[in-house]
Amino acid sequence: MQLETYISDLLYRYECVTIPEFGSFLTQRVSASINNSTHAFYPPKKAVSFNEQIQQNDGLLAHYIADVEKIPFEIASKKIAKRVKILKSYLTQGETLTFNNIGEVVFNNEGKILFEPTYNLNYLTDSFGLSQFTSPSVTREVYKKEVEQIENVIPLTVSLEKRKTRPYLKYAAVALVALTLGGFAASNFYVNQIETHNQLAQEEATKQLDTKIQQATFSLNPLPAITLNVSKQTGNYHIVAGAFRVEENCNKIINKLKKDGFSARKIGVNKYGLHEVVYASYENGQEALKAIREIRKTHNKDAWLLVKKLD
Repeated sequence: MQLETYISDLLYRYECVTIPEFGSFLTQRVSASINNSTHAFYPPKKAVSFNEQIQQNDGLLAHYIADVEKIPFEIASKKIAKRVKILKSYLTQGETLTFNNIGEVVFNNEGKILFEPTYNLNYLTDSFGLSQFTSPSVTREVYKKEVEQIENVIPLTVSLEKRKTRPYLKYAAVALVALTLGGFAASNFYVNQIETHNQLAQEEATKQLDTKIQQATFSLNPLPAITLNVSKQTGNYHIVAGAFRVEENCNKIINKLKKDGFSARKIGVNKYGLHEVVYASYENGQEALKAIREIRKTHNKDAWLLVKKLD
């Protein structure tokens, strides 16, 4: 039994997943961050840690395994205990335990567990569709020093004597102000003319487009009716391919997945306003686990299992 698959599924929804008599994997929300040296932007995520002091069985992992594998809770608990015994034997022999998409666990010199997380998956559902990206730094030009140098070279003060001997400067200043105000008025008038022209052109284009659509609608030849037998997917186990803010992106992904041979479909909008797309839905949890392992291995390592009853 691969515990990491079940633990990985639960980390999307819970902040603590306990392996009885072994320890607990904990998650903590981390805000979006920027690396100032590489100019890389990282979306919000869940940071995963491990605490070997929390070993009391809360039943979460056993209940999930029992529900997925359709076995009694007691049998699921025994399977976990058997797996924990094997994991501890590996640790005592100095081996490193690798939990796929979660991290690595190993004993240190003092016999304490050391955990090194991996960030192959982002367990924060709020960040679905967000990925890391790098942007070049923004360069800003500062002209303050250049202006100060120009002022030092060309002083702008005028003495009283020069002002008396050059009265035309006053009239030149008045003329400059008048020209400036006139330029602003002409500019505003020109902008208003352009906006009015654009609005009229847009209304005319919309009117022509509506006319063409009506003509195209009423000139269609009637086609013979056909009957399609479509089997509706059912089941509470859904393999999620992704969640998207724009519904048009969902249709593109669904068409691509169907070309790849999957029974892809939309299952609605989640509480975050994202449209969810699934590879397929299953009645049996064991079949869903088998399918998601194959999908993660050959098609999409970020696919995850959603256990939900659809309306």
